[in-house]
Amino acid sequence: MDTLSGNAIPFDQLFAIPVLSAGDRVFSLGEVLVFAAAAIAILFALYLISAWKSANRRAANEAAALERAREAEARMSELVATQNALTGRMQALGESLAGRQSELAKTVNDRLDTISGRIGQSINETTKSTQESLAKLQERLAVIDTAQNNITALTGQVVELQNILANKQTRGAFGEARMQAIVQDGLPMGSYAFQEKLSNETRPDCIIRMPNDAPDLVIDAKFPLEAWHAIRDSDTPERAKIAAQQFRRDVETHLKAISEKYLLPGETQDTAFMFVPSESIFAEIHEKHEGLVQKAHKARVLIVSPSLLMLSIQVIQSVLKDTRMREQAHLIQGEVIRLTEDVSRLDDRVRKLDSHFRMAQKDVDQILTSSEKVTKRGNKISELDFEQSESIAKNRPQNVRLVE
Repeated sequence: MDTLSGNAIPFDQLFAIPVLSAGDRVFSLGEVLVFAAAAIAILFALYLISAWKSANRRAANEAAALERAREAEARMSELVATQNALTGRMQALGESLAGRQSELAKTVNDRLDTISGRIGQSINETTKSTQESLAKLQERLAVIDTAQNNITALTGQVVELQNILANKQTRGAFGEARMQAIVQDGLPMGSYAFQEKLSNETRPDCIIRMPNDAPDLVIDAKFPLEAWHAIRDSDTPERAKIAAQQFRRDVETHLKAISEKYLLPGETQDTAFMFVPSESIFAEIHEKHEGLVQKAHKARVLIVSPSLLMLSIQVIQSVLKDTRMREQAHLIQGEVIRLTEDVSRLDDRVRKLDSHFRMAQKDVDQILTSSEKVTKRGNKISELDFEQSESIAKNRPQNVRLVE
């Protein structure tokens, strides 16, 4: 039915009415209704499928949840059993640990007591040893204090000696005093003289009178030490070189002065001694200043240290003793003759004493022989029985007697 015009439309024509167009295509009402019914059917089918899948998923989830619940319950049961077993083990372990802890505490206490005793003993021994060490240390400290005092005194003496050596006059007096001490200790009185005037009005430090009217030996003790101390105190190589050159010039000048003043033909020896009061200076001259030694030999001056001067004095002393022995040869010969007579008388008396000893020895030998015989006879008697001795005594003739 046509509602607009008021005329009725047949039913079969109603579905042919166009209601939708898409491009050149025109869709009628029946086609649209068919498409709508198909779409509804499809949607309903999709809904049914979705509902069925949801039901299946829920069933599967419920089954899985149930399975998981069963597994969880089984695991809980296992955990409970395990927990119970672990609780038992923990209780047993606690009891065991308590027992072991008590045993350990007892052992530790015993060991602590033992260690305490040992530590106490060790402390006592250590204390005793420490006290002994402290006592020894105090003794050593006392010795060290004494040595320190000696060193302090020696330091003062060294400073005093340094002050002496710093002055030219006192240094010369020191060397001269040391030379005089060596000469006086080695030679008898009268065989030397100090500061004695020579024929040329010079006064050497020492003159040693040689035997057999030989010329005197001159010793000079005024060795120049200013340049030597300058070498020692030099702080740069240039200053040391300049001081060494000055030292050589001073020694050469002193050698020349000794040769000119103290070598007098017929009055003094052909060689004079130049005394060096230090072994180190003497060694330094021979090691680093060989030219000075050669010039001293050419000037007929012998450089001597304290040890060499001592050796020379000993040689001179031996020569003087030999000379005195030769001078007293006749007296020595007479003494030897009298000594020989005394030895001869002693030999006669010894021989007489020896003859007396021989006679006494002979008597002693005879006494020893008789004593040995008596001892053997006593042994024989002691080995016989008493009855045998009586029978022998009865059967022995009366006129028979023992003979040695």
